Amino acid sequence: MLTIDNFLSLENGDITKKQFLKLIKSSSSSAKLEKILYDLEYKDHLYKLQSELVNFQEWVTKNKKRVCIIFEGRDASGKGGAIRRMTEHLNPRARRVVALSKPTEVEQGQWYFRRYIKEMPNPGELVFFDRSWYNRAVVEPVMGFCNKEQYNKFMTQVPEFEHMLYEDGIILIKFWFSVTKDEQLRRFESRLESPLKKWKFSQVDKEGQNKWDLYTQYKDQMFAHTHTTTSPWIIIKTNHKKEARLESLRHVLSRFDYHGKGSSGVTLLPDPNIVHRYHSTSKKCDKNER
Repeated sequence: MLTIDNFLSLENGDITKKQFLKLIKSSSSSAKLEKILYDLEYKDHLYKLQSELVNFQEWVTKNKKRVCIIFEGRDASGKGGAIRRMTEHLNPRARRVVALSKPTEVEQGQWYFRRYIKEMPNPGELVFFDRSWYNRAVVEPVMGFCNKEQYNKFMTQVPEFEHMLYEDGIILIKFWFSVTKDEQLRRFESRLESPLKKWKFSQVDKEGQNKWDLYTQYKDQMFAHTHTTTSPWIIIKTNHKKEARLESLRHVLSRFDYHGKGSSGVTLLPDPNIVHRYHSTSKKCDKNER
């Protein structure tokens, strides 16, 4: 049986990873062994990708690039967890996470995009949006938070808005985190059972399950109208959270030629079975597959 001393020996360098794996094999069932090996591999790849991301941030800062990464998807699709893994080792002076609350009464009377423009990256900065202006494309019409005129105006303006960002030099990456209905329900139930996570569950979450098909309808319209050459949608399958985190990291890193790229030795090419660009002929994502 593995003991805490075995783990301390590995951490202190008293034994090698190879020796540690032998200990695991001699003390675990095949199912436990598979999980332990997967977790070890995940942590190893995550560490290496995060080190690549540190190099990438240095390149962004040095070259005064402005990078904006938005994370969209249904509730419980893993957006927040992926953002945390991307940002936890970055220099906080050159990166921000934006998660805006509902607009104030004053903001409701302003141009819809105004409060998002204020959050755009400065030269040399990375900005991560945990949900974005695309609230108006899916969540708001589904939940009745905007009217038809507001929705139609947004859908007309958003491609032009994003093209202006592109012309001004802002690099925009749009992620859609795709989760199936059954997996979303499982995660909701897990939240309710956890005293540390139950605050995450809201009435909006519940309605997300009840209005799954309507949500899908608006999501498909969003893809069709806002997927452009300069601002494409990148779909990440997120039923397996750890895979989604690694592959979204790989996609970001694969986009740029920064100094020291590939020095960690881990592959930076995302898995096409998990990551793909939206296409109108693609199999619909996040359908309820059993």
